Amino acid sequence: MGIIVWCVLFAIVIFFAYVATRMASQNKEDGLHDTGLAIIEFGRAFPNEAIRQLQATENGQAIFVRLHDNKAGFMRNMARHFACHLIEPGRVRVISSETGRGLVIEFLDAPYHNGDFEFASAKEASEVSLWLLGNYIAEPDKDLSSDNISAANKQ
Repeated sequence: MGIIVWCVLFAIVIFFAYVATRMASQNKEDGLHDTGLAIIEFGRAFPNEAIRQLQATENGQAIFVRLHDNKAGFMRNMARHFACHLIEPGRVRVISSETGRGLVIEFLDAPYHNGDFEFASAKEASEVSLWLLGNYIAEPDKDLSSDNISAANKQ
């Protein structure tokens, strides 16, 4: 009778181990492909920012966020949590990747987020680069450039 009980307990432990590994691998595969989860997590991190559009990377591990006032944000899956980052104007460097479907991004305020981000298409990558470009120029610099344009038009 004792051997039967031990076999049943062993089978239960094996079953729970199998279920736990399947759940862990499913969490790895999911990433941030669920845009609803991305909206909730970014909204939780920055409740006063209105999200205008989201663009996920091909592997779903990162999402770029376009905000209502032409600011940009960034989310990255960090295994057990999501890191949300509001990109400050002038604090990011962007270079096109060799494939043409991605961007090599350097965050000056958060260097641990630096990396190569591949998108499903070149169109998606170019759209994200435009978001970052619109966010790239700081507000005082925008005022300076508009003053320079006004001065050039007067001459």
